[in-house]
Amino acid sequence: MTAGAVIAEAGGMDKEYIFDTGSDLGIGHMDCLQRVLDEPTTRFLEAVGVRPGQRCLDLGAGGGSISHWLADRTGPTGQVVAVDIATDQLTDGPGIEVHRHDVTTGLPVDGPFDLIHARLLLVHLPQREQVFEMLVDALAPGGWLVLGEFSGRPLTVVSAPSDEDRALWERMMHLSHDRLGAARGIDLGWAHSVQGRMDAAGLMNVHGMEYSQTTTGGGVGCLLHRNLNQQAEPLLLQFGATPAELARYRELLLDPGFRAWFYQLVFSAGQRPLG
Repeated sequence: MTAGAVIAEAGGMDKEYIFDTGSDLGIGHMDCLQRVLDEPTTRFLEAVGVRPGQRCLDLGAGGGSISHWLADRTGPTGQVVAVDIATDQLTDGPGIEVHRHDVTTGLPVDGPFDLIHARLLLVHLPQREQVFEMLVDALAPGGWLVLGEFSGRPLTVVSAPSDEDRALWERMMHLSHDRLGAARGIDLGWAHSVQGRMDAAGLMNVHGMEYSQTTTGGGVGCLLHRNLNQQAEPLLLQFGATPAELARYRELLLDPGFRAWFYQLVFSAGQRPLG
């Protein structure tokens, strides 16, 4: 669930884009992510500290909401470099420079940066370790690296219309995460290892925050689950989901009688030493 288009590779499957910000579903995807995650993201960034004149790098910038939030706080003399593999929903603005770029090949512009932020990016990249090292190297002395990633905490059901619906949710979570996610190289264990990586890289003032909430059928969290399920339908069918299961799952996510825990977002931050 990166901000941009994600290439899916499942065993011998052909590569295809399943999360594409250029599609109608992709636009809805970006809207849901921003509505669910921007408040805890900006709260964490506020605590780290964002000041006028800073140079920031926003990776996996998606719809650009965090890039614009950063630009508002670093202007008028600061700069935000917003990067995504798909920039359909990204727009330039005062203090914002947009780059369509794949970070696994390097950064589109040279550092150093006073703040580097990436949300729901490295968790999707098989090359996450190399990208992490590159980001640490791109920090200015005293600069902060802030990563937000979904963790593998089980998304348990709180309330469901029936035991069959509860079992269907659990099956869809298994197919989406254990089967499809693993085949695409997603590592939901990465989120809880980031602080250790930051310590090992020599960053200081390392700290973190975990965020989650319940989501009810028809609410934004359930709408995001439904959207992702729709985009991933061809691959989910290949992994054994049936059309009837997919149809009932999508009905369930609109049912106000259904409630479950949403993804746990784990924030981690570390600062490059001044010396």
